[in-house]
Amino acid sequence: MTPQPGTGSLAFRLFLSAVVVTAAVLLVVGFVLSSLYRSGTERAFDRRLDIYLKTIVAEVAGNSPGPELPAPQALGEPLFLFPLSGWYWQVSRTDGEARRTRASRSLVDAVLPLLEQSGAEDGAGGLREGYLRGPEGQRLRVVERALDLGQDGRFVILVAGDATEIDGEIASFNLALVGTFAILGLAFLLTVMFQIRFGLKPLKRISEALAAVRSGKAERLEGDYPEEVGPLVREVNALIDANREIVERSRMHVGNLAHALKTPLSVLLNEAGTRDDPLAQRVRDQAGVMRGQVAHHLERARMAARVSVPATVCEVRPILVAMARTMEKIHRAKDLAIDIRGAEDVRFRGERQDIEEMVGNLVDNACKWAHGRVEVEIYSEPPRQAFDRSFLHLIIADDGPGLAPARRAEVGRRGRRLDESKPGSGLGLSIVQELASLYGGRLELGTASIGGLRVELVLPAA
Repeated sequence: MTPQPGTGSLAFRLFLSAVVVTAAVLLVVGFVLSSLYRSGTERAFDRRLDIYLKTIVAEVAGNSPGPELPAPQALGEPLFLFPLSGWYWQVSRTDGEARRTRASRSLVDAVLPLLEQSGAEDGAGGLREGYLRGPEGQRLRVVERALDLGQDGRFVILVAGDATEIDGEIASFNLALVGTFAILGLAFLLTVMFQIRFGLKPLKRISEALAAVRSGKAERLEGDYPEEVGPLVREVNALIDANREIVERSRMHVGNLAHALKTPLSVLLNEAGTRDDPLAQRVRDQAGVMRGQVAHHLERARMAARVSVPATVCEVRPILVAMARTMEKIHRAKDLAIDIRGAEDVRFRGERQDIEEMVGNLVDNACKWAHGRVEVEIYSEPPRQAFDRSFLHLIIADDGPGLAPARRAEVGRRGRRLDESKPGSGLGLSIVQELASLYGGRLELGTASIGGLRVELVLPAA
């Protein structure tokens, strides 16, 4: 199965979990790599600063003490000469009552704070590393070292460089990292989509096989399936076989019971027919009702037997045209106009005899109540999803008196007639409902646009 929108899809859940895991892994790895690169860039920058620091420390330690603080003569870096360039050195003597400071020309008249005053811990060789704010608010990377010359004095020497170089390097790396991980993540998700499509393909085959069983094209799930879904296929086939056996057994029992009752009913009717008293008349009436019940259940067993086997396919419009001609002749006295419209290629997935029986009951009922016009419309509805069944809609409307919504629920009751002025047994709509239900369809009643009753029959289409 391909990933489809919607949280109910197994493919969607697998794809969503892959997206979440991939995003989490890439974020964690990206954060770790960015942190490692930042640390490496800072160490490389610190080594550069440390070279200048060692040069200054050597000159301070080599000069004789005097009233003036020593200053390095040449560091080989012009940026220490440009005012406020972001590159500074500073020598501070801290063993006297007042701190004395000498700095590079680039620092102008400003003084940088010391890292030891901010609580920075000493590193290897007494070296401190950290960040400070420069005279113009620049972010500076600083290395600092304390130099104790005993009687010659105690000095704190620091060298600072513009941290924008570090930030620029890290930003470039992060941009390249994001682009690389985006490509890797997309490639991984495409791979996951292919794996989901390939891995869930047996489930797609099972869905198609179940749709074929439901539509009557097949009786069981056939084919070879992976061992992971093999037990599911076997259980579904066992369930189908067990259900078929239960239906056959129930149908057989109903048929046997109905046939067993026919003979005693015939005896009762024959015996009651020889007498002409109220008791005999009552026996004949009740025996007639029982015979009707027996005939009904036998007919229902016959219909269920037809529906349970793989269905045939028949064209619907020729049946409607033939039925309209027949009804116009039967109801010639009313001068009815039966209008048929809709698609020409609609086909019913089922027995022709069944749809003829359903259409005949509905059209005949509409003709009985119509004043002069009956409309029949037929169209097919495509399935909403790939493996759903398609259905046809048969709409029959008349311009008769119609039926109140409160009384429509009583129409489908077997033997129920809402108006005794019209001929009939009251079984027509009950038979239509039962047949439609056996085929997985339905019957709906409403109000027609031409004023009468609107009956919509929904059945499986081919």
